[in-house]
Amino acid sequence: MSTTFLKANWENLVMANYEVDPTALAPYLPNGVELDFFKDKTYVSLVGFMFKKTSLFGIPIPFFGSFEEINLRFYVKRIDGNKVKRGVVFINETVPFKVVALLANKLYKEHYISIPTKNKLVFGAEKEINYEWEMQNRWNSISVCAGTMKEKIERDSIEAFIFERYFGYTKLDGNKTQEYQIHHPKWMVNKISESTINCDFKMMYGNAFANLSNTRPDSILLAEGSTVTVNWKRNTF
Repeated sequence: MSTTFLKANWENLVMANYEVDPTALAPYLPNGVELDFFKDKTYVSLVGFMFKKTSLFGIPIPFFGSFEEINLRFYVKRIDGNKVKRGVVFINETVPFKVVALLANKLYKEHYISIPTKNKLVFGAEKEINYEWEMQNRWNSISVCAGTMKEKIERDSIEAFIFERYFGYTKLDGNKTQEYQIHHPKWMVNKISESTINCDFKMMYGNAFANLSNTRPDSILLAEGSTVTVNWKRNTF
């Protein structure tokens, strides 16, 4: 069996980053990791991106290999000996296909749901990126307009803090945590000129995040993305 569980292209990743009180994240924090801070702030990110050319264990998935994903995630780190592992924890992940959600929840022990989604991607002099998802008969959306020039991520920037994450952590229960590794090159970013977010955070993610519906994000970023692989092997601690 291949040591790579998942291989896919993650493309046009929009991330709206909101400062939140650390206490709001405490119920979701896996054992053995700690919150990661950027300039003394903790963040959640509302993320929309395209999942394309998906394969599992090297086998392409022809009917369910391309779709939008929307998720809410936050940032953690684990001190493992002399190594600092910076990663993410997902509060919720949204995809359009039930089979994808069921498989991910069973194999990943993650928090996927399946609801209708759609996208509009226009590439010309500018990029127009729009992701939408329907929850309880209401369409939510995140959209940006951005330039097409590729820019490198600056060291110690908010872009580096948000995008340069190569581990994922899953809270199995109050004591057990799973760690998995994500592989991708450093991403290039595009400068955003306009953005619009229409999300009912309370309906989607619960009371702890309800205030974000009327809050302007601290930043909103767009990464071009790349091929991504996720290891099958997971460490439990």
